[in-house]
Amino acid sequence: EVQLVESGGGLVQPGGSLRLSCAASGFTFGTYDMSWVRQAPGKGPEWVSVISSGGGRTNYADSVKGRFTIYRDNAKNTLYLQMDSLKPEDTAVYYCATPKSRMSDRNGWYEYSYRGQGTQVTVSS
Repeated sequence: EVQLVESGGGLVQPGGSLRLSCAASGFTFGTYDMSWVRQAPGKGPEWVSVISSGGGRTNYADSVKGRFTIYRDNAKNTLYLQMDSLKPEDTAVYYCATPKSRMSDRNGWYEYSYRGQGTQVTVSS
């Protein structure tokens, strides 16, 4: 059974940092591209970032480029998202997910085979 379990969310002030983690099990993690997708209240899912199976390629949404860093540890079956210079508009539930297409930058949930339960990130003073 595929499981993706996110952690590391919380409440942070604008300008602060958080590191999200996603523990994967039930599939060969190191052979899959992995993504972070977020969903704010009342809005649809928004693709944030994607990393190749080996970790050598990454891509980011323009809204987070230069502030967020995606990386992975295939030996630990874990995906990460380092979020710096956080803004109130980054407030959302953040999900790790497995994209159906290689290095996908698409928003719809139908573009992903699996996702976790999500972790809440709230940026507020």
